[in-house]
Amino acid sequence: MTTTPAPSPRESDLIEELARYQARFNAIVSNTPGLVYQFVLGAGGAGGAVSFPYLSEGCAALLGLPAAALQKKPQLFLGLILPEDRKGYSDSMHASAAGMSSWNWEGRIWVDAWKDVKWINLRSSPRRLPDGGGVQWEGIMTNITASKAEQLEVTNSRARLAELTAHIEEVKEQERTRIAREIHDDLGGNLTAIKMALAMLSKRLPADQPQLADKAAYVDSLVDRTIEAVHRISLDLRPSMLDFGIVAALEWQVKEFEKHIGVPCSFTSNEKDIDLAPDHASALFRIFQEALTNIAKHAHATRVTVSLTRLRHHICLKISDNGGGIQAADRIKPGSFGLRGMSERALALGGTMALSRGRGGGTIVTIKIKLASPGTESPQ
Repeated sequence: MTTTPAPSPRESDLIEELARYQARFNAIVSNTPGLVYQFVLGAGGAGGAVSFPYLSEGCAALLGLPAAALQKKPQLFLGLILPEDRKGYSDSMHASAAGMSSWNWEGRIWVDAWKDVKWINLRSSPRRLPDGGGVQWEGIMTNITASKAEQLEVTNSRARLAELTAHIEEVKEQERTRIAREIHDDLGGNLTAIKMALAMLSKRLPADQPQLADKAAYVDSLVDRTIEAVHRISLDLRPSMLDFGIVAALEWQVKEFEKHIGVPCSFTSNEKDIDLAPDHASALFRIFQEALTNIAKHAHATRVTVSLTRLRHHICLKISDNGGGIQAADRIKPGSFGLRGMSERALALGGTMALSRGRGGGTIVTIKIKLASPGTESPQ
């Protein structure tokens, strides 16, 4: 009969130390949310066999399968993943194996035990096994269903907020148009009638009372200034140039900017007119006005260049200046409502707004808005 020799004191110490480490590891794993695992992709790349050398006790709670069942049939894991997410899973695994980079994948699984879909996140680090044995990952899988639901709610809330913002802007623009027309038609018409009546009365004033003629002249000049104010307010509410198209409106605004601010401003377009829906034209014009206002207030520019280009599927409005340039902190500071409003208007139109620095300094504002229907690509 063969007897096993008793371990030496050194071996006994090593066995006890190993047991302590194993106990610590088990304690850490048991208190780790999710599933701690080892996963092996055998030699042969995409065609290599897969296995799970280690699965923690969290396997059943996360995947609805006992660890022993998954270790016996590792292919069950791929079967849990929803068909539309399997390619992303496989691609990310092979990319990690090829580059020996961290494997980070999010996807959905069907848990038959609960008849429900779960979102899981898989994070692990790879290492090559000796003698061409493939790649082994050690990592953790976690249930991210709740965070995905919160993320979806945030996304939906932002979409609803953007929709509400777009509706409010549309209502505001309609109200501006209504008020502008009422001011122009009613108030402007009444002031014109007053001026005509005043002219008739002035002709009937006694020649020997020059002070009355002076009073009449003063009132006449007051009416003229009021008519100018009415015209200016009406234009501010809704520029009548928009009735002639977005190209004409932008060109007019460029001339107004140059006249009132004193900064040379050029405008070019590859089209004489671009057919835009009235709300789109108004929104693009407001974005342009805000961009010019920012230049006048903050840029200290001596030159501004504006271009409006029609492409096949969208239009591109680019405003460039040679000023001091916008700082990154200015884009996100709490009071930057102008920039935020420009971006929100562009998003509401299904477009984008981007800020960048010019080669020689200054700022470039680029607004891209999709056209309702494809046009013909213009030569660049």
